[in-house]
Amino acid sequence: MKSKVEHIISASIGVKQNILSDETIKQTVISCVEVIAAAFRNGNKVLFAGNGGSAADAQHLAAEFSGRFYKDRKALPAEALHCNTSYLTAVANDYSYDVIYARLLDGIGISGDVIIGLSTSGNSTNILKAFEVAKEKGIITIGFTGTTGGKMKDSSNYLINVPSTVTPRIQESHIMLGHIICELVEEALF
Repeated sequence: MKSKVEHIISASIGVKQNILSDETIKQTVISCVEVIAAAFRNGNKVLFAGNGGSAADAQHLAAEFSGRFYKDRKALPAEALHCNTSYLTAVANDYSYDVIYARLLDGIGISGDVIIGLSTSGNSTNILKAFEVAKEKGIITIGFTGTTGGKMKDSSNYLINVPSTVTPRIQESHIMLGHIICELVEEALF
C-alpha cells in the first residue's frame, strides 16, 4: 500500500516536472495572465466552465478571483457558469446538456470577456459549443486540457494542455496552473 501511495505521488510530481521543462506551457501561462489582467482592467469578466471534477475546479478558480487569493483587495468579476442549478437543470431538460454553457454565455458574455474551459479530454461538447459562441461574440477562450488538447486544441485562443492522459494527474496540474495564473493576475493588478 505504501509503495502505491509513493507511486501516485511520484506520478504527480513527474507531470509537474514535465510542465516545468515545457517552454510552450510556461509561455502560454504568461500570455493567459496578460489577457486576463487586461480583461479585468477593461471592466470585463472571466467565466469558467467544466464538468464533474473540472466543474469543481472551475468554481474554485473563479472564487480565487471573486473572493481573494493572497491580497485583501477589490473583488474581481469571475464566475463559474454551472453554479445556478435552476438554470442548469432547466436548459439541460428543455434543450440539451450540450448547450448549457453556450446559452448562458450568449446571454451574459460580451466582447473582451474571457472564458476558461476545463476538460481533461478536451472534447467536452458543452465547452466546445460555448467556445463557438465565444468566437462569435469576441470572447477570448482559454482551454485547460490533457496532453492532446482534444477538439479544444483548435477552438482555444490559448491552450494549456497538461502532458498527461491520466485524469487525476491532469486535474491536479490544472489547479496548480490555475493558482499560478490567479497569483500573477493579482500581482499585476494590485
